[in-house]
Amino acid sequence: MNYLQKPQQIEQNSFAIIGDIIACERPDYCFVDEMQEAVIKRVIHTTADFDWLDILWFSPDVLTRITEALRRGCILYTDTTMAQSGINKALLQQMGCECRCYISDPRVVTMAKAQGITRSMAAVDIALAEEGDKIFVFGNAPTALFRLLERRASPLAVIGVPVGFVGAAESKAALMQSELPYIAAAGRKGGSNIAAAIINAILYRLQEAQ
Repeated sequence: MNYLQKPQQIEQNSFAIIGDIIACERPDYCFVDEMQEAVIKRVIHTTADFDWLDILWFSPDVLTRITEALRRGCILYTDTTMAQSGINKALLQQMGCECRCYISDPRVVTMAKAQGITRSMAAVDIALAEEGDKIFVFGNAPTALFRLLERRASPLAVIGVPVGFVGAAESKAALMQSELPYIAAAGRKGGSNIAAAIINAILYRLQEAQ
């Protein structure tokens, strides 16, 4: 059988196909800038779903805020180990950044049980108590996003793409109505892989710019 086997070539061809499909089926579609284009196309690459052209929303200047935070060093907090695992740690480390996930932390387990809340909510509380510039990256837990909003926290930015049927759309709508800088998915779609893809797209663009 004759098929592509080189990962880099497979990815390059995939992005070329994505660009061709957008140009053919959505000729009037305009990206705001190259960074936004990179983010949306990587999410489409991750999902093979072109709905992301319409459902991934960006607050004003959020990409600038995230890129500046990554350049000067910040802490990313994810709601799942899957999102944490999907983010390119080598690039994060090169930029002096760190990615943490507390969903299985003993403190979180104890707090969640004592207060009768989800571990995702408890993980947000513990993250907020820590020092440092923070970006929250949520791909799975609407309760984490709701908790962040009700705490009236002021992180540098929030990636809000929880997936699901209970609270997912509502939590993201609440984020988009807040004053927090966000990248959010309207509706039910999302996931830890989407959250990681968004961060990776930004990291790869920054790497290319060096």
